[in-house]
Amino acid sequence: MGNLMPRNCLYLAFTFLILLLTGSSAYALGVEFALGGWRQDASGDLAYKAVGPDDVLSVADDLNYDSEDRFQGRLKIDLPLLLPNIAIMAAPAEFSATGQKDVDFTFGDETFAGSVPFHSKLTFNQYDVTLFYGLPFIKTATLSKLNVDLGINVRIADLEASIRQESTGAEESYDVTAAVPQLYLAVQLMPVDWLAIEGEGRGIAIGDSRMYSLIGRLRFNVWGPAFIAGGYRLDRIDVDEDDLDADFAIGGPFAEVGMSF
Repeated sequence: MGNLMPRNCLYLAFTFLILLLTGSSAYALGVEFALGGWRQDASGDLAYKAVGPDDVLSVADDLNYDSEDRFQGRLKIDLPLLLPNIAIMAAPAEFSATGQKDVDFTFGDETFAGSVPFHSKLTFNQYDVTLFYGLPFIKTATLSKLNVDLGINVRIADLEASIRQESTGAEESYDVTAAVPQLYLAVQLMPVDWLAIEGEGRGIAIGDSRMYSLIGRLRFNVWGPAFIAGGYRLDRIDVDEDDLDADFAIGGPFAEVGMSF
């Protein structure tokens, strides 16, 4: 997972894509969008240019991150004829806290003193663009009670980690923006008209690296096109590449409101 483009260019390109797809929704068979909040808990380990086991930082024990509440949003457009359907999803994540490690440790090219507090920040923003098709024979055979989608997903992952120890003046950071192709699978079960049970999976494994997301959602159709939903999302990244050794997860419950036309 290498550098793809400057972060500002990435955000401009992603914003342009959303506007383009939204503007073409009048020609689509269906549009669904939702906004909500996600309570995020981080766990796992992180190291940058580690030379020994003491250089591995535990999210729970060393970085001392608490739960964070962040916004997330998604847009899905069902296109006509043989065109693939399109889904876009954005899920920013950021953690910061004052931590401490009992021993000296190295992060990047800097050595940080043990038993001395340091401030760290971890940002992991994820933007997904998915092209997929529904399996029509399943939906037809079940009288629209069960739907299965298959496709490909491109995850634009923006990872940034920084550590600053004010008392010693030590400071180091790492950031990378990468586009990661993934497989996509989604299942929706509607036992009754007002309730949908949904599951989504995006993931890939290349060599020793892997990245995946799992989402479970209960959706309640409350009035007309409006719905409310809640569920659980788990994102996992395991990367050992370009001096970065990251094996951490972000997970937690979420709630959202949306419209489906």
